[in-house]
Amino acid sequence: VQLQASGGGLVQPGGSLRLSCASSAHTFDSHTMGWFRQAPGKEREFVAAISGSGGQTLYADSVKGRFIISRDNAKNMMYLQMNVLEPEDTAVYYCAEDRNTWGPTVALLRAEEYDYWGQGTLVTVSS
Repeated sequence: VQLQASGGGLVQPGGSLRLSCASSAHTFDSHTMGWFRQAPGKEREFVAAISGSGGQTLYADSVKGRFIISRDNAKNMMYLQMNVLEPEDTAVYYCAEDRNTWGPTVALLRAEEYDYWGQGTLVTVSS
């Protein structure tokens, strides 16, 4: 399975950006998808996850109410709509795919839970 993330860029504080992730998986609609991010000098951290059907979502507290994760199974695509961006959101954002349809929250928060990873797309929030 190959994942391709795109949509990163430079945005001012308070602005919005939409990330996309394309998957080559044949059983995409049965896989949980997630977004992680890694800021310079920091460890990779969980951002959001969505179940195979799209009916369940999970967000990190730091992005809850500002970011929206979604997917289009007909196109093998996942998205992350990021609103009210803050300088602290600056990071390389990675999309990831888990062969499970969904899972316990404690597992979904861990990078080790995911089987496939994209190359990352850089988001810079700065004035």
